[in-house]
Amino acid sequence: MRCQIESPGHAERLLAYCAGKLDSQAAAALEEHIRSCPGCADFVKEQRAVWEALDGWETAPVSADFDRRLHRRIQQEVSWWDLLMRPFRPLMARQGLPVAAAACLVIAAGVMLQRPAAVPPEFIPQSAQVNAASPDQLEHAIDDMEILRELNHLVRPDAEPKM
Repeated sequence: MRCQIESPGHAERLLAYCAGKLDSQAAAALEEHIRSCPGCADFVKEQRAVWEALDGWETAPVSADFDRRLHRRIQQEVSWWDLLMRPFRPLMARQGLPVAAAACLVIAAGVMLQRPAAVPPEFIPQSAQVNAASPDQLEHAIDDMEILRELNHLVRPDAEPKM
């Protein structure tokens, strides 16, 4: 039998064996391999030590007023904005707010002085151009508009055709 540790994906099979989740045939075949493979034997031995340590571990008792304290703390939770602004509150208390406002004004004035007001371009009147269309082109354009109006009416049946 090939070593279970060297085979890809078979470490889970060894873990299942240690947890007692394998059927009797698979467990018997794996036990035979463990007897001949020192690597797998060490793995199983270490896993059993972990399982025994977890079985012997006892949790600390929960205090009687745990639920009450937990609910009080949940109700006292602060918003993310308050957590973000908490370090800046001492600075902003007395002299920070005027200093911050002055700094904003200085920055705004600097930006305005760096960029002069945009001068609108001179108005250049453009003359309209009229292209002459033949009567056939006009007739085709009107036919196309009627087809589009009918198509629009089919797509939106609640729309009434306007003429």
